[in-house]
Amino acid sequence: MKLDKLNLYAAWVLLPHVLAMGWVAFAGRMMLELVGVDTHEQGVPGRLVGLLLVIGVVAVVQIMRGSLWPVGNPQGKGFRLGHGLLLGANVLAALLLCFEITRPLFTDHNTRVLASGFTDAFGYWVMSMWAISFSFIYQSSLPQSVKTNS
Repeated sequence: MKLDKLNLYAAWVLLPHVLAMGWVAFAGRMMLELVGVDTHEQGVPGRLVGLLLVIGVVAVVQIMRGSLWPVGNPQGKGFRLGHGLLLGANVLAALLLCFEITRPLFTDHNTRVLASGFTDAFGYWVMSMWAISFSFIYQSSLPQSVKTNS
């Protein structure tokens, strides 16, 4: 995978949105309230500012640390599989984030409930896919076992 660093960066940006979506939106809303903008609770502006805050925090961590964890070995076993799963998880997490941002546009209650059920399921799948993919990426950086004949 040629964009493995971008894939990992996107995972670390989307991870807080799946695990603590309401808190990220609350932090964005509080930032807007501090500058004098009146917003609604769980509104779109708060979510977008929260997204920008998370992007900034992850960028600062990446700059200060030099890379984001886990740093895998492209020649190691499980690296490509791990990044493939990570890409799938990132796509599902992005769909979840897009639904939360466009939720006010759904006027029909039944459509909103159906889409909410699917995106909640995306959140559970995403968490397990991230855990598995991070494990594969981490394992690719470990030394490979060598069979010796004694």
